[in-house]
Amino acid sequence: MKSLFRLTVVEAKLYLREPMAAFFTLAYAPMILILFGFIYGNEPTPFFGGLGFIDSMLPAYMSLIIVTVGLMSVPISTAEDREKGVLRRFYATPASPAVYLFSNIFVYYLMSLAGVILLFMVGKFMYSARFEGNIFSLFAAFTLCSLSFFSFGYMIASLAPTARTAQIVGMVLAFSMMFLSGATIPIEVLTGKVTSISKYIPLYYVVTLMKGLWQGHSWSEYWLNLAVIAGMLVVGAAISVKTFRWE
Repeated sequence: MKSLFRLTVVEAKLYLREPMAAFFTLAYAPMILILFGFIYGNEPTPFFGGLGFIDSMLPAYMSLIIVTVGLMSVPISTAEDREKGVLRRFYATPASPAVYLFSNIFVYYLMSLAGVILLFMVGKFMYSARFEGNIFSLFAAFTLCSLSFFSFGYMIASLAPTARTAQIVGMVLAFSMMFLSGATIPIEVLTGKVTSISKYIPLYYVVTLMKGLWQGHSWSEYWLNLAVIAGMLVVGAAISVKTFRWE
């Protein structure tokens, strides 16, 4: 337990010292919220079903944090550690490999949660964002979605031959999802052709689930979202376990 705690502290410090990871996890989503909030404000409008822009899009921007950590931070960091021999050296120590994996996942989750808290504080104190859902439901959905995308990140790291390949694949997938799923640009303003494509993008189901629960809707309305997200978790975890390489 002591080794797990120490490794988690070290991993957290290393994460915060990496400028790109820290920026996209903690600053990117709040900056996007401030930018679009400055443009559109948060006055209720029929365009967003009687909600303001911030009230409608703040939960969607939580998805930005999930996808950037899951498809960028996880695969890039893991693949780089393998290339540098960090994973091989750790695997050779008496400590269980599970300690390394659990501490990594826990740090990614804590950093994602910190990013969401900062995002909420910006929305609340700058734009008086309204939350009409259940905090525990939202937390559970955030946890499930995060683990699902983490599993895909580990899958990319496991299958990619080099860290550079993992970086390219992760960033292409992440940014494609951001702009086609409603996570950055509201789904309401996308054209019909784009929205038809969006339904084949996993992040779309994260966005709609988070927005629905934020607005107080029931879990039962999002059974398809849950099936897609849980399916991603199972498939990503299964492939990662089978293909993960320590060297």
